[in-house]
Amino acid sequence: MATATKVAAAPAAPARPRRRPLRWLPLAPATVLLLLFLGGPIGYCVYIAFTNMQLTGAATTDFVGLDNFQRAFEDDNFRNAVILTLVFTLLSSLIGQNTLGLALATAMQRASKPVRTITGSIVIAAWVVPEIVAGFLLYAFFRREGTLNAILDWLHLPSQNWLYTLPILAVSFANVWRGTAFSMLVYSAALSEIPKEINEAAEVDGASGPRRFWHITLPMIRRSIGTNLMLNTLQTLSVFGLIWAMTRGGPGNRSQTLPVFMYDQAFNKSLIGYGTAVALLLLLVGAVFSLVYLRLMRDEV
Repeated sequence: MATATKVAAAPAAPARPRRRPLRWLPLAPATVLLLLFLGGPIGYCVYIAFTNMQLTGAATTDFVGLDNFQRAFEDDNFRNAVILTLVFTLLSSLIGQNTLGLALATAMQRASKPVRTITGSIVIAAWVVPEIVAGFLLYAFFRREGTLNAILDWLHLPSQNWLYTLPILAVSFANVWRGTAFSMLVYSAALSEIPKEINEAAEVDGASGPRRFWHITLPMIRRSIGTNLMLNTLQTLSVFGLIWAMTRGGPGNRSQTLPVFMYDQAFNKSLIGYGTAVALLLLLVGAVFSLVYLRLMRDEV
């Protein structure tokens, strides 16, 4: 009798939730559109990279396997484009935009409101200018008869044709000028989240400004630094209009990064298959950078 009472008093097992076989249905239209307008073109580009497709001069398109990729690795111009792409990314993204954006965000945090407004407006104005317009503006700045040489002549300093003597540095500076605003906004948001009490306590303990910045500020915004570096790197790897408007990859191929080299091969020389193979290699370079940044950020958690 006692056993029966205990069994009767035992709580009933919770009812298992009913399955909803159609819960994925609201996502179906978005999934179909992604597969159609994103997955479809990507798959077709992958196919083209393994063919000898040309815009002109070829009646048929044949499957050539890995010939386009082998040709790229044996091409001195391709290797030159890879080196210039890495230099351009290092100078304008990893060093230029990242460092200058952090410096501006730190300085604006201590500046008065009018200074913050004016500085932020100038920097963001350069960011919202279309890439091709920014390219023409910086071309006018660096050309032989441009603004930079006019200033140097007025100061009685030696001038030169910057787009001819130092083209990769000129386009790197142009990308820094245009893209620093993004880093500044990211770091401004990150710095605003740091509690003021931490810096005030460190200042009371006698820590100098540089020590507080190195041991407090940077560790607390390291996640934002990693995210900003990853996004800036991916954006810089794909820069085309800025370089094309300023130098078209020249003189010769001294500022021909991978996007410019890809365009030249695919459309100027009509080698669509080879140009698409170069585009896939550029995509692979971006994926490698992304994996490195994600791994570094995961290790810091």
